[in-house]
Amino acid sequence: MLSEYDAAVTAPALLAALPDTVVVADRDGRIAYVNGAVQGLLGHRPEALLGRSLTVLMPERLRSGHGAGFSRYRETGEGKLVGSTTQVPALHADGHEVPIDLTLSRLRHPAPVAGDPLVVAVLRDASTTILLERQFEVSRYLAATLRVTAALTEARDADVAFRDLLPTLCTELDWDTATLWQPDRTTGSLSHVGTWTAPDQEPGALHAASRAQRFRRGTGLPGLVWTRRSPVAVGNLWEDPTFLRAEAARADGIRSGVAFPVVHGDELLAVCELFSREERPVPAELLDVLAHAGRQIGQFLGRLRAESEVRQLAETLQRSLLPSHLPAIRGVELAARYRPGGGAGLVGGDTYDVMPLPDGRWLVLIADVCGTGAEAAAVTALTRHTARAAASPAAETTAGPAEVLRAVNEALLRAQTDGPLRFVTACCLVLSPGPDGVCASVGVAGHPLPVLVDPEGPREIGAPGRPLGIAADLDVPVVEVGLPPGSTLVLYTDGVTEARDDAGVQFGEDGLCRVLAGGCGDAEATVEAITAAVEERLRDSRYEADDLAVLALAVPR
Repeated sequence: MLSEYDAAVTAPALLAALPDTVVVADRDGRIAYVNGAVQGLLGHRPEALLGRSLTVLMPERLRSGHGAGFSRYRETGEGKLVGSTTQVPALHADGHEVPIDLTLSRLRHPAPVAGDPLVVAVLRDASTTILLERQFEVSRYLAATLRVTAALTEARDADVAFRDLLPTLCTELDWDTATLWQPDRTTGSLSHVGTWTAPDQEPGALHAASRAQRFRRGTGLPGLVWTRRSPVAVGNLWEDPTFLRAEAARADGIRSGVAFPVVHGDELLAVCELFSREERPVPAELLDVLAHAGRQIGQFLGRLRAESEVRQLAETLQRSLLPSHLPAIRGVELAARYRPGGGAGLVGGDTYDVMPLPDGRWLVLIADVCGTGAEAAAVTALTRHTARAAASPAAETTAGPAEVLRAVNEALLRAQTDGPLRFVTACCLVLSPGPDGVCASVGVAGHPLPVLVDPEGPREIGAPGRPLGIAADLDVPVVEVGLPPGSTLVLYTDGVTEARDDAGVQFGEDGLCRVLAGGCGDAEATVEAITAAVEERLRDSRYEADDLAVLALAVPR
């Protein structure tokens, strides 16, 4: 056991050897002892600090409240920082601030007098801890923003992605509520397009205030972000003059906020505001992460929007390759279905058409162009419009299936380039309605044969011929077929028969005949039954669906 002498000698030696800075202050708040570690931490020589106020180690902004707090501690022995470790800034001798972990303990004396030491403080450099915490926080936010982007990849278009953006951001980044603003090209300002709150919360005053507000560049928090093109944080929304919805935020108990831009190149797509009910510091590292997230989300949304626009253009182009409606033919019911394939071509190569001929007959065409995409669409348009021109009153010869298909063949050969061969399969009919039914002249060029359904059951009709666009000497055999009352003629493309299930088994001509043998009813019911059976074949299949076109002509009883 140490004697009083040994303890008196050993204690200063132990304190001097500690790596942490130890400061002892008397009842007047003056430094009575400090070990040598203070020089490495704060740049002061220990002897230069003796007798000076503790405020010499504090930043200027913290000194005003120190006197009253220390006096209260001296009289009551109670203080917010006593008995725990707190992270605070300390002042270095050269004037910069150093983050420290501060631990305070009270020294008790039976009969305290002036000059007795009152408090001992242990100061430890917190820079490394803070750096690690910030690195962890940054990595957490980076991971969260990656999850945000990953979640948005499931959106089918930009509108859905914007709708899902706010809840995903709040959930992944731990904010309480969020608003989304987008530029309005008409007004030249930012308009509120959405608010998200936690599932157990109702949108409150801030949501109402946001809906009624518009922000121009530089105005309010969203407008400030728009101008700066960088994130802006507001620690106290109730007092910051740049936040123009302070009363609404106060009513909802929302204290802090941060907003960041979603950009695609030089274009601002949106401004996202995130709000917290706590006063939440936003370090510079987090602002950098949000800026990066805004660019990353913007690139994704910009691509989605571009893809959506391409799809809209493709749908418009596809509609131009099909009749807007089917005409009414006396004594014949018509129905058709078209479904694009599942590939990346966007525009399919299938088409069909029905048009009147000058002599009261009707031309019916169904065709399938090899391939998909813009080039196939051009060939499809050429096929359809050439067939129409060949059947028009200005044509030099009387239109029949062979003449129409030969005209299309010549046009395809003239248009052929050095690129891949774009051949076409087609089936052309000329219908002649009469009192006892309909007579059909059928010409087929490499296309699936039409299927006639009558009391004898479904059967193929016509004679196969070579596809169009391959050789000039095209021979088109034409077959005359009668369509009596109660019969149905079905024209289709190979997207029907080549549809495969997950095992690779095709729907085939047998599958089509089984559907038709079941008795489908009128033309509309027939095309509906065929397309439903094909969709069932493709359900959960690993194989890509091809374009599909079905045209049914039914002669009522």
